[in-house]
Amino acid sequence: MRILVVGAGATGGYFGARLAQAGLDVAFLVRAQRAQQLKRDGLQIISPHGDLTLKPQLLQAHELSQPFDLIILSVKSFALNQAMDDIAPAVGEQTMIMPILNGMQHIATLRQRFGEARIVGGLCKIIATLNDQQQIVQMTPLHQLIYGEFSGEMTPRIEQLDRLLRQANIEAQLSDNVQRELWEKWLFLASLGAVCCLMRGDTAQVMAAPQGEQLIGALFAEVLATLVASGYEDRPAVTARLLESLCQADKPMTSSMYRDLMQGNAIEAQQIIGDLVERAQRHSVPTPLLSATWTQLNVWQQQRQA
Repeated sequence: MRILVVGAGATGGYFGARLAQAGLDVAFLVRAQRAQQLKRDGLQIISPHGDLTLKPQLLQAHELSQPFDLIILSVKSFALNQAMDDIAPAVGEQTMIMPILNGMQHIATLRQRFGEARIVGGLCKIIATLNDQQQIVQMTPLHQLIYGEFSGEMTPRIEQLDRLLRQANIEAQLSDNVQRELWEKWLFLASLGAVCCLMRGDTAQVMAAPQGEQLIGALFAEVLATLVASGYEDRPAVTARLLESLCQADKPMTSSMYRDLMQGNAIEAQQIIGDLVERAQRHSVPTPLLSATWTQLNVWQQQRQA
């Protein structure tokens, strides 16, 4: 199976490298500057599961001409439109496209562009970043890749994909309800991102502040209510564990959106927070804290652009 990983940042670079390390046929679609750096230094990972440096197979958009069997999309959500244009020559009749993007908007966008049959559900759970040397630094042992058909069926192609991904040094998990997995990741990610961005701190700092735990709980409740109104079937035991993990005073957490914001980078505000606020408005769900977060992020983006 020929695999194209779109992007070689902290997420795509990590999972793509682990697949390549397992001997799979992996190419990375990257921009010219990243290609130049990777050719010079190699794709480097610093990880609790073992450091890795490899010379990756690299492609740029103008070099794509033949279909791939699997395309793993790992770009930031705001870069999706350009990524779709880039990969179009690599999409054949049997190509599977597995996005591991944040939020949910991208699924409808990809289906509209490439057809529903080509899209399989995918998400990842990893805490990693690029350091100043452009090395991928995995900050915790978590490196989970979850995937499945949106129908829940165990089709031949998804079973083949499962066999393939299980060869790599990652936690590969085939799900019979990947839609639910996506809802629950969004619940956690949006709550964490809103808390950190609104309060400009990590979760432990918020917990140590007056009314901090109540704030986290209130934001979490707004996100959960919005997702339930949008079609998510609440699993109380699961959502209770997610909230508990956000409220650990001795384990500070930050979201990738917050880290990007603090570094002055573009952020996935619309995909993670804005889409939720719009859904809440459609379903008449009151979300004062989420709305305040959305307004604040828009103000910050105006300041960044200025």
